Amino acid sequence: MLKIGHRGAKGYAAENTLESFLKAISLGVDMIELDVQLSEDAIPVVIHDETLDRTTKASGLVEHFSATDLQSFGIPTLEQVFDIVNQKCSINIEIKNTKATQAILALTSAYIQTKNWQPTDFLISSFHWNELDEIATTQTLIPIGIISENPLDVTLAFAKKIKAHSIHPYFDLIDKADVQYMQAEGFKVYPWTVNAPEAIALMHAYGVDGIISDFPDRI
Repeated sequence: MLKIGHRGAKGYAAENTLESFLKAISLGVDMIELDVQLSEDAIPVVIHDETLDRTTKASGLVEHFSATDLQSFGIPTLEQVFDIVNQKCSINIEIKNTKATQAILALTSAYIQTKNWQPTDFLISSFHWNELDEIATTQTLIPIGIISENPLDVTLAFAKKIKAHSIHPYFDLIDKADVQYMQAEGFKVYPWTVNAPEAIALMHAYGVDGIISDFPDRI
């Protein structure tokens, strides 16, 4: 079962920061999950929200600041994260802003072509299913994960359509039969965001393939 650190190790360090990703690696994660927006100068940066207000001391829209300015607020570029991870674990890139998609694909492609990274070092996921559909038609190497709160039959139909690698359901919306059904259809199951020890134990009992958690050491 994969240990997947949510926004790094959000339970121990500020989310989506270099510190958080290094903490997750120190906890022995198999994968980190992170969120990507696009800076004013079209560089993919790692932050969940469209604005700076919740997670930094600054305010305003992410897309109104350069990557250099954002770094001064503690927001790393995606390239910085790739460099510190350095294949110590795989990286689940969640596309929050579809404007960032092409920059993300270009960066992952560059690391595969020039730095000997493997397509399986990455997993691209999103709630933006149309974007995942488009990615699936333009590249077939990097695995795709579908984040879903939709009914299982709808999710499975789309997963089959785009030949997804994994389905990422909200943990409280699934039961053991759902997990077994998704797996029988050929998909890995990575529920989010599972933090309470009793919920983690339940996911183990369901036999999921990996757990996304703020506390990956609990998995």
